[in-house]
Amino acid sequence: MKVAVYPGSFDPVTFGHLDVLSRAAQVFDRVIVGVLANPRKAPLLAVDERITILRASVHEHCASAESRIEVSAFSGLTVDFCRQNDSRFIIRGLRAISDFEAELQLGHANRELAPEIDSVFFMAALDQGYVSSSLVKEIAQFGGPIDRLVPAAAARALRVVFARHEVP
Repeated sequence: MKVAVYPGSFDPVTFGHLDVLSRAAQVFDRVIVGVLANPRKAPLLAVDERITILRASVHEHCASAESRIEVSAFSGLTVDFCRQNDSRFIIRGLRAISDFEAELQLGHANRELAPEIDSVFFMAALDQGYVSSSLVKEIAQFGGPIDRLVPAAAARALRVVFARHEVP
């Protein structure tokens, strides 16, 4: 059985993430979405909330592959999470050349830490190539339309968060 881990902050999950996930689920027997707390980022949404949103989004947008997709929290090194889940593959999405440069370094570091684990890259869908979680949060913060960028559960969560905070 080919198992892959798709790690990320998913703060929030975007349609770009779901596109990569659905395509990865066509290639691998099982895909584990690893929701991590990135020490370099201060998440807007709590880990439990991101997991709930991801599960609802997988149900709504990846229904045909839902039985092969799991969502789980983790902390620490991605390669350790892979080993704990008998995964030999890390899924990553690429939107632009800048993503490639960062992912190349990360892929080499992971390969050094765990030579038995390979990184597999999926290019972002053309219509989602510009979308990032950071961009979505910025648009949402100022009340802009995000429904074409994120699933409904993520849009609702962002609206709740930003309704509680006054925009500077």
